[in-house]
Formats: sequence, C-alpha cells, structure tokens
Amino acid sequence: MTEKAEAWNSALRHVINGAHLSTAGGLAELLDEAAAQVDVTAQLYVVDMGQQWLRSVRPEEGPSLRVDSTTAGRAFQRTEIIAVSGSPPCLWLPVLNGTERLGVVQFLLHGGRNPDDRSIREHCWELAGLLGHLLMSKLHYSDFLHVLRRTTPLSVASELLWQLLPPQTFACDQLTVTAVMEPYHSVGGDGYDYAVDNGRAYFSIFDATGHDLHAGLTTAIVLAATRNARRNGLGLLEAAELADQAVRQQAAEGLRAPFATAVLADLDLATGALRYVVAGHPPALLLRDGRMVKALRSAVHVPLGLGHLARTPRSLGREHLQAGDRILLHTDGVTEARDSRGEEFGVERLADLTERHEAAGLPPPETLRRVSRAVLDHQHGHLQDDATLLLLEWSRTAASTVLP
Repeated sequence: MTEKAEAWNSALRHVINGAHLSTAGGLAELLDEAAAQVDVTAQLYVVDMGQQWLRSVRPEEGPSLRVDSTTAGRAFQRTEIIAVSGSPPCLWLPVLNGTERLGVVQFLLHGGRNPDDRSIREHCWELAGLLGHLLMSKLHYSDFLHVLRRTTPLSVASELLWQLLPPQTFACDQLTVTAVMEPYHSVGGDGYDYAVDNGRAYFSIFDATGHDLHAGLTTAIVLAATRNARRNGLGLLEAAELADQAVRQQAAEGLRAPFATAVLADLDLATGALRYVVAGHPPALLLRDGRMVKALRSAVHVPLGLGHLARTPRSLGREHLQAGDRILLHTDGVTEARDSRGEEFGVERLADLTERHEAAGLPPPETLRRVSRAVLDHQHGHLQDDATLLLLEWSRTAASTVLP
C-alpha cells in the first residue's frame, strides 16, 4: 500500500472511530480533522427538504447554494462527480445514503493534485459515502440537521408524517423507487411507503381526507396498519382490510377524517408480475418506451375506512411488466392542481413531463424533483392540496442512473 493510500485509510478510520461519540454538529470538525491528514479542505452541504437549497453544515462560513443554478447543484441533481479547475482545484461529489440524495461535499485539493486522477476521485467518493451514512444515522437523534434542512417551519402534521416515511429514494440491481411530497412543510394527509425484500417490492401511496393533523393521524394509522400486515406475512387484500378496520375504529372513537384513498401494490422482481389494490385513489400509470401505456384501473374499490359500504369484496388487479417499465403513482393534488385560469395540471402533462425528463438521462429522483417543481409552478408556488408522487422503475440498469 502506498503512503498516500495509507493516509486516506487513516482519514477514513478517524471519521469512523470519531463518529461513535460525535454529535451531528460535530461532524464538520471531524471531517476537518480527517481531511487535514490527506491535505484537502472539505465543506459539507445538506439539501433542504424542498430540494432547492444546499445548506452548509457551517452556515457561518458561506451562503446556501441553489440546486438549480450552481456546480454543487449539478453534482446533486445528476449524482455526478464534477471537477473544477482553479487554485486549488476541487471536486464536488454527491453525498448519498445508499442512493438517497442528502447533499454534496466539496474537496479542495492542495499540493498540486489533479482532480481527474482516478485514485483521488475514488478516495473522495469513499469519504463522501461514509459521510452519507453518518448523516442519516445522526438524523435519528439530532435536531441540528432537521433544523438545517428546513427553509420553512413544518406543521405538526408534517412533523408526524416525515418521521414515519422511508427514505425518498432506494435502488437495488433490479429496480429504483423514488418519491416526493409537496408542500413539504405543510403536507397533511398524503404519504407513501415501500419495502424491498426477498425478490419482491411492496409500494403504496395514501391520501387521507383533510389537510390537518387529523388527516395526518389517519395516514399514520393506514401506514402502520399496512406495514403491520406486510410484516406479519399478509397479502395486499388483507393489508387493505386491516387498514380499513383501523380507520373505522378511529372514526368510531369520534375522530375526524374517517377515510383514506390508497394504492397498494407488490412486484415480483424476477418475473415482473404486478399485483395491486386501488382503494378510491387515482389509478397508477404504466409508462413504457417513452409513453403512457395505460392507467391501472382494474379493481377500483371504496376508500379505506368505508369498506362497510362496499357492495363487492376487494379484488386484486394484475399486470405483467416488461423490462424498463415504470409505474407512476400520484395523489389527486398533482393532477387536479389548477392554475389562475382554472386549467388542471392533468394526467397527460404529468406523464409527458416524467417521460421527457427520463429520456433526457436524468436520474429518477431528479425527474420527480423537477416534476414536483412544475406542479408548484403551475400554481405559482402555492399548492391548494398535498401533491405526492412515487415512481418505480423495474430494470437491471436503473440503479446505474442514481450513482456516479
């Protein structure tokens, strides 16, 4: 092992060992100490919850950077490693936990080192990856990082929901799944969920009536019930029934928001066999070869919480996916968003924007970020309803788009 490689290994060990007793606010100092061992200067930025700003973990040392108009933002958007010439030169790298985009890190390279040197890039990438894992772990017991990521205070309902949701992006060698919710600071009744285990992917989207804490509680109950069913080995129909019973119990106890719409689905990753249940929710969209093939309308049933009013029992819808197919789930706050002239955003525009951004080579999480910005722009930045999107791509090449 070369002396330089050993120095980088020592820097990694310093971060790993120091992180055990480090607070979230102490990560910057820990990073400084490690970077000094390899003669670089590092600056870590985390993305805000609206994914518009990259905010330094040391705010006193520099302003926030815009995601849409900076080199740092490009590294974040496209999950690319970007070299910038200068004195000294630097590298911008995305900071990921798995494939969840958490921010970026800048490494200033001293000593005349070349930012295009493969070994330098590999060492920086390893340190950036370690930072991503540490950031995610510190989020569980840090207010500092949560505050740093907020450009607008969260409502109580949003505080509740964001603590329950899985990371916004996950990928493995067979699929990617990514989600976005707006307005992030005041979302009340929307939610999403997914899990990938043992060759099967489960994914879902929810929308409770109302936009307040009562709606958030209903979504939390549906989320917990469907997870409980899944983790007890029950199928989609049983999960829907358990959630229906839980929401009805909530209503019986005198609480408002007595129902929620939902799509519950699972996918066999080996065969592409898709099964789904639609409970009063806008149907999922099947996207294939650059166009929307169909809306998955089969077996549409009453919302969760209104099962006692159903005239027929719930049944499964089925579809067989082809390699490269994408499933797009959305809440009605996306397609029914109206501009000042009363024009709806619409399903066709949603599908078209999704496909155009994908065709442009953007990673799936960046595609959804841009689509959600388009929905916000359609209503001049002020949504009248929660707007949630979840995109799943079944492909053995999908993961390559979410890593440098």
